[in-house]
Amino acid sequence: MDIAAARPLRHAPTPRSARPRRYLMTAPQFFAVDYVINPWMDASVVVDTDRAITQWETLRQTYLDLGHSVDLIDPVPGLPDMVYAANGGTVLNGRAVVARFAHPERAREAVAYADWMTRNGYDAFETRHVNEGQGDLLTVGGVVLAGFGFRTDRRAHDEVAGHIGLPVVSLELVDPRFYHLDTALAVLDDATVAYYPPAFSQDSRATLAGMFPDAIEVASADAYVLGLNVVSDGLNVVLPAAATGFAEQLRAAGYRPVGVDLSELLKGGGSVKCCTLEVFS
Repeated sequence: MDIAAARPLRHAPTPRSARPRRYLMTAPQFFAVDYVINPWMDASVVVDTDRAITQWETLRQTYLDLGHSVDLIDPVPGLPDMVYAANGGTVLNGRAVVARFAHPERAREAVAYADWMTRNGYDAFETRHVNEGQGDLLTVGGVVLAGFGFRTDRRAHDEVAGHIGLPVVSLELVDPRFYHLDTALAVLDDATVAYYPPAFSQDSRATLAGMFPDAIEVASADAYVLGLNVVSDGLNVVLPAAATGFAEQLRAAGYRPVGVDLSELLKGGGSVKCCTLEVFS
């Protein structure tokens, strides 16, 4: 299935409002493509680390300019994917879940993020099964949407639900290009999402359609530049600059799209949201 055009709005845009957020980020000082664990990665591609740092710094400054706070974790040598902070865990409902990575290349990242959780007063809960943090655990209001199929083990969803005390809705991903939920679905505010239907199983599409009848469905051109890998404060939606069609859909729905270029970090299979762990305290 291919989505060729934007779904038209059913009614006038709802007034939107922003609220200050707290984000956790790690600079791409050691970013590289040293191994291949997703379809976006190509070990023969040369990474310009200086350019990656500049792009990342622009993203961090964008958050600060929008009135948000950004905590930093020091990057660790030998962990080139640590810049993708969202995968390090989730902090929600006053509780923290540290990641258990599917690939051994990333396993040590969990230690760094667990240390940050502990230093900031959270008990870093460890799941028995694979969970890759906010890569696959996205909060919409009082519900957690949880991806599975490529990285996070569906059995971890019950573990997370039990720890944080919120309902978890499981969604199956079926296209390996969209290996984490945050590559195929964007949370825009406490009641609104955008997503790319072909990334999901038929049952999960039906679930999303039932929960979010007014969701924005994006075109393939935007999905294929990880255009759904966004961070929203309820009004301002920071997204990959290349996702121009999605930006127009956001404007039509009353949001303010803020495009940033993270093309260097896309070489590792990540973009805006991947680089940003939101702390819901």
